[in-house]
Amino acid sequence: MSRKTPSASQKPSSSGTKSSGGDAGSGKPASGWRAYRQEIQFLTVFLLILGGGFSLLSVNAVNDNVIEPFTAGIAKVSGVTLDLIGQDVTMNGTGIRNKRFAVNIKNGCNGVETMIIFVAAVLAFPAPWPARAVGLVLGIIAIQIVNLIRVVSLFLTGAYFPALFDSSHTVIWQTIVILFGVLLWIFWANRFAMPPRAAQPVGQE
Repeated sequence: MSRKTPSASQKPSSSGTKSSGGDAGSGKPASGWRAYRQEIQFLTVFLLILGGGFSLLSVNAVNDNVIEPFTAGIAKVSGVTLDLIGQDVTMNGTGIRNKRFAVNIKNGCNGVETMIIFVAAVLAFPAPWPARAVGLVLGIIAIQIVNLIRVVSLFLTGAYFPALFDSSHTVIWQTIVILFGVLLWIFWANRFAMPPRAAQPVGQE
């Protein structure tokens, strides 16, 4: 592109307009902590929701009336899945057993912690509410699908490879589920929550 230079007849405008990058009145970028105001706001809201969610888990009434029935539902779905692959299990509340192995699903294996982290991140992110609602619904479903795979996998590990159960339970699958929740949020934030870039007019740079 060629560069145009003003002709001698052109005079500077007397309107008093300043170039961009001047003082605050002319759109100078914020400095100091103000330059990270959105990040600070996100982190603050995220930590508040996260702390509130984990605090609720420690309340006996919430655990007995919400978490335990929810976990029992997870055990039932997991037991049905195990029956479909020939494990012939019986279910009692949050427990699943057969002749080879028995497991009792507790907090840490029901996906609730990962759900709280994901929900806190989605609600704290500055995205339109419809995008947040879609992200919450689909994200929670996806996390529970991965958690179902975890429960079934751990039961089979305990039944056929008992020496590997502890490491699979406390290290491998715990890391996989939490990491999945974090990556799911990153995918949602970049693919669905970010506003689309405005189209640049043709011929302008």
